[in-house]
Amino acid sequence: MTRQPRPPSGGRIRIGRRRLSPVLLGAGLGALLLGGVACSGNAGKRPALLPAAIPEDPEEPLGEFPTEPVRAPHAMVVSANALASQVGLEVLKAGGNAVDAAVATAFALAVVHPTAGNIGGGGFMLIRFPDGNATTIDFREKAPLAAHPEMFLDENGRYSPERHRNSHLAVGVPGTVAGLALAHRKYGRTPWAELVDPSIRLAENGFVLSEALARSLRSVLRSMERYPASLAVFSKNGVPYQAGEVWRQPDLARTLRRIRDHQERDFYAGETARLLVAEMERGGGLITLEDLARYEAVERPPIVGNFRGYGIISMGPPSSGGITLIQMLNILEGFLLTYGHNQPQTVHFMVEAMRRAYRDRARYLADTDHYPVPVELLVSKIYGADLRREIDPDRASPSSPEDVRLPEESPETTHFSVVDSEGMAVAVTYTLEAGYGSKIVVPGAGFLLNNEMGDFNPAPGMTDEEGNIGTEPNLARPGQRMLSSMTPTMVTWEGKLLAVTGSPGGRTIINTVLQVILNLVDHRMNVQQAVNARRFHHQWLPDVIQGEEGAFTPETVAALEAMGHRVRMRGTQGRAHTIMIDPLTGDRLGAPDYRDRDAGARGY
Repeated sequence: MTRQPRPPSGGRIRIGRRRLSPVLLGAGLGALLLGGVACSGNAGKRPALLPAAIPEDPEEPLGEFPTEPVRAPHAMVVSANALASQVGLEVLKAGGNAVDAAVATAFALAVVHPTAGNIGGGGFMLIRFPDGNATTIDFREKAPLAAHPEMFLDENGRYSPERHRNSHLAVGVPGTVAGLALAHRKYGRTPWAELVDPSIRLAENGFVLSEALARSLRSVLRSMERYPASLAVFSKNGVPYQAGEVWRQPDLARTLRRIRDHQERDFYAGETARLLVAEMERGGGLITLEDLARYEAVERPPIVGNFRGYGIISMGPPSSGGITLIQMLNILEGFLLTYGHNQPQTVHFMVEAMRRAYRDRARYLADTDHYPVPVELLVSKIYGADLRREIDPDRASPSSPEDVRLPEESPETTHFSVVDSEGMAVAVTYTLEAGYGSKIVVPGAGFLLNNEMGDFNPAPGMTDEEGNIGTEPNLARPGQRMLSSMTPTMVTWEGKLLAVTGSPGGRTIINTVLQVILNLVDHRMNVQQAVNARRFHHQWLPDVIQGEEGAFTPETVAALEAMGHRVRMRGTQGRAHTIMIDPLTGDRLGAPDYRDRDAGARGY
């Protein structure tokens, strides 16, 4: 198994059946990836267009996705909602930088994409500066001071999924407002008020509901029935909104106005904080004014690696994303994936890398402020090579039920990417955990609370037939941040930015980002094709490959099963809103993931 090191200047490197100069490799995430180079294993042919993934609602098919990215010469924003992308774009056109645009986009998504956009949740921001330096902002939620490992057990000592995921006890101390404020204070340049004002106008004046959002609001009402404040925001006295109607959120507008005028001070110590704590007291939650006052977003160094000469920059703990992604790339670097996209041998090697990296995720990863994590070992090339040597090229490895996996993470997160005219790039992934979080709206404040405590392990030593276990690193403790899979990521070549990506999807996030990168580097797709391509997922336990419908041909499924894999088809996986830089022209290439029906790229 031959490893491919970064080539010296002027050297050549082999990928697939062609020898390419480093210049062409750089351009491949540009001209080469714009569709003019053969797909691995199919020399002389352009990559065939992959059909669109089936929608989650089969009654309204999405049809074929657009296959070319949105091109703009100066700057680009790509998010789950075109209205939010436009808000970010207007900030860029007015002279703001990528951090300013990210802050404005995040607040706008809290209004127009309520299933995951938020001020009551948390997440991560990755920033790369024009000089090549990078940093991250960790605004992941924290456990309240009264939290403890047994808090999700009932009076009889039995685990209660309701407490863990669907109650006021499931709410972690929110981090979004603190994280956006920290990023802006350190790296923004547009006045804060100008970044929050657009979201205030969207909430106060309203916006026209799309069919997709109207359907989403309608679907969540039943789970909100026990929360009058939630029904008041998301319906008309219990009657669902319809597509084409204007949706206004006056309470949220007032909260955003307080945030505009007082920044994070209001959310963590002012009127908004008092409203939040009053709801906690009413519903038996744990968050107090002290919890809010003590919350801090943290700036941390990114996790970095390299793959076939490309630089990888991603998020470190308490996200598992960067470590797990780089570990999989290290394993796969020793395989030449020349067999073709989603062909049996390619899938086999990828699954075996996923299997091992997700096993280590479950064993070792947690909030490093509270638990030691062997980061340097996990991302080392030597360790990746050791894991690679375990892989039989012809047979699936067993996933032992004695090994562990972490509790479920909801796929309802959102990611967006920004690149400005100066080359600053920002990748943000943030979430409420489940779709619409806990379903609890803070009365009088108009925003949803998260249910992120569900990302802690259920209870010490708790093992069930699904393979859940109460591993020590990720148990609920006072002030600890729960483990996440969020993976905001950037790709570089010889110090120059090439791609900004990330995805929602719970534990599938890391594998979605992995496949976008492999589609670009190994399968030579243009950036929109790389985002469109159908995906699959394996996470150690359960021991099954889960593929989007159409990801595999019947022949591929049969070949994988002959190797000992189990294959199951699923709905859509991830929404990887991505930006590429064309290294020949410098143009920003925006690739929305149209699995989000309202997604949009906006550039100038």
